[in-house]
Amino acid sequence: MELEAMKQAVISALEDIKAKDIAVLKVSHLTSMTDYMIIATGDSNRQTRALANNVLVKLKELGADVLGVEGEESGEWVLVDLGPVVVHIMQPNTREHYNLEQLWGAGRRHGQPLAEQANT
Repeated sequence: MELEAMKQAVISALEDIKAKDIAVLKVSHLTSMTDYMIIATGDSNRQTRALANNVLVKLKELGADVLGVEGEESGEWVLVDLGPVVVHIMQPNTREHYNLEQLWGAGRRHGQPLAEQANT
């Protein structure tokens, strides 16, 4: 599956279940493990699990390989590893505490022009 299509499919799957504050971080210049991290917030354990499940279902339908899922038990932070895209779905307090955007450097927020992304 092409990288841009994968990114867009993840964002769409997150939006379907009303994820909040979707951030797309280009990290390929920082690590060889993945190209993008997509971070989103869910308001409850139930919503974070539903968001992760929707990402899994939608991406599998499109032929993407899911390499792993972590954190479904607690639902505070669910990680979906798609290889070139890693999705972090967190509850607000967990997201604030770990502050992955700062840790990995400022990426572009969903909805910003791609030109802004190139400058990060």
